[in-house]
Amino acid sequence: MPPRDLAAHVQQLARLEVGAFQVREPLARHCSWRIGGPADVLVEPESAAQVARLVRFARRHAIPLLTIGQGTNLLFDDTGVRGIVLKLGARMAHLEIDGRRIRAEAGVWVPHLARQAAKAGLGGLEHIIGIPGTLGGLVLMNGGSQRRGIGENVRRVWAIDPEGNERILGPEDCAFSYRHSALQEMGAIVVRAELECEAGDPGEIRRAMVRDLRERRRKFPRKEPNCGSVFLSTAEMHASVGPPGKIIEEAGLKGTRIGGAEVSPRHANFIVNRGGASAADVLALIAHIRRVVFARIGFDLRCEVRYVDPQGRLMPADQAPSADFHS
Repeated sequence: MPPRDLAAHVQQLARLEVGAFQVREPLARHCSWRIGGPADVLVEPESAAQVARLVRFARRHAIPLLTIGQGTNLLFDDTGVRGIVLKLGARMAHLEIDGRRIRAEAGVWVPHLARQAAKAGLGGLEHIIGIPGTLGGLVLMNGGSQRRGIGENVRRVWAIDPEGNERILGPEDCAFSYRHSALQEMGAIVVRAELECEAGDPGEIRRAMVRDLRERRRKFPRKEPNCGSVFLSTAEMHASVGPPGKIIEEAGLKGTRIGGAEVSPRHANFIVNRGGASAADVLALIAHIRRVVFARIGFDLRCEVRYVDPQGRLMPADQAPSADFHS
């Protein structure tokens, strides 16, 4: 937004009571890669009503609006994001358990959700224990691990549509598939979800989670900022050429570095920030990996991580112009 418009809109937001907000907030503070320029305005609502109010405000004034959680799967542009960034985090993180049902707000930290389920003797969420994100993004992307997705457990989703109306959706409306849901095409903002789990033994559930975390610590980089798996793994890929980490390692790319971005020596499907990495560094490294792999085995790697352009548009990082390996 131009400075004059920004100042005027900030005054209006203060009167609207849409939650806590900050002006020209560095997005590097709000993502696990620690990369990204400033957002014009970053807002942290405390309720679904505030989210709806903010959506209607942005729509009325034609202001770009981007919704994020903890930014664990996002690469923000070096110039930041123009418009409003809506962050669903600790201010919207209420969770309650009723029998085999869990109702939780979008800002609930996923490992906390998994641990609370285990404590209550509820199984089926063991696979999410090591996912460092929030529930809203997990539901939107049908996230999970071990080739499972949270959609298996979703019974209802409360979401705000692009007009600022609250909608209650069932699994059939969400159309969950591998790392995808219809919520993305709807432009919906997930504010709450109800999950159904299976009864189990708390001790066994906790032991399964401990095994998962131990394996993650053994395989994945932990100290350097990263976003988790960069490239998408599918059943078709596994059957034909193997998982992305194996493909990239066999191409001799472990440890490859551009600027401050490096292919992790521990796991080749991770790109780590060695210090001072820019979004341009990461996108250039993604393009290089894709180019080398395609030349070697003819397979076009696609990204799981999302790039956010300066207009707040979200896309798989391989669709960013500078990540085009043909260029």
